[in-house]
Amino acid sequence: MFLKNYRTVILVGAVVAVALILLSYNLRYDTGTSVLKNTVMEAAAPVQKMLNTSVSGVENAWRRYIHLVGLEEDNRKLKRKIAALQEELILYKEGNLEAQRLKKLLSLQDTYPHRFIAARVIGRELSIISKTFWIDKGKTHGLKPGMPVLVSPSLIGRLTDVSWHSSKVLLLIDENSNVDVLIQRTRVQGIARGAGSRGCVVRYVSKTQDVREGDVVVTSGLSNIFPKGLLVGKVSYVNPTDAGLFSKIHVAPFADLASIEEVMVLAAEQQERDQGKVKEE
Repeated sequence: MFLKNYRTVILVGAVVAVALILLSYNLRYDTGTSVLKNTVMEAAAPVQKMLNTSVSGVENAWRRYIHLVGLEEDNRKLKRKIAALQEELILYKEGNLEAQRLKKLLSLQDTYPHRFIAARVIGRELSIISKTFWIDKGKTHGLKPGMPVLVSPSLIGRLTDVSWHSSKVLLLIDENSNVDVLIQRTRVQGIARGAGSRGCVVRYVSKTQDVREGDVVVTSGLSNIFPKGLLVGKVSYVNPTDAGLFSKIHVAPFADLASIEEVMVLAAEQQERDQGKVKEE
């Protein structure tokens, strides 16, 4: 097996050895130029050239290999650094987006004269029957059933079930939700009931009343749950020719309920807020 694998190398080595022996012998005993000497030199020249080329090729290949090994290691380091920078960039982007959302939420305190408690959405149930959220604040944070829940710029629902450290939010679009509202432009009053994917339907508005698409709908303040003037949505459809005494009015909520991550719970109105400040003083 050894002879079979290295037959060519052994043959070349033998030819070179014979050529060198003949050349050495001829140089020692022949002072002139002989046919044998010329023949040996002619035969040895290609072999020597081939050997030099082979050695040079191996040397160059080894240098390229060492260079490629170094490049590969540098490439691995650069890839690790790029991955770390991309991860850091994603974290910065996420932090920036969260800061923008929180800034919008905090702007509610400037819009409405009430005391708010911020909370995160930790669960959601947006099935055909139920449209609810779960948030990470509860009784220990001062929350109670019935408190309105908002995001910038509008109302999205109210608290129904409140435990020690979490609460359930019934959304405006849930069919069990009813909110006393009015059309901001004409002050026409009605009740907005949840209609699932259609948003809300304002009921008990007479066909004789002036209601148009694009009208802003706000809370009327008639119930003890929602303060007056909270934004609810915008009229998206009106059909006064429907059968019956009342117009068919659809309202699209201002808030995108599918992408909410943080909310503000309206915990106290202005009067209670002022009383709390007085007690602290």
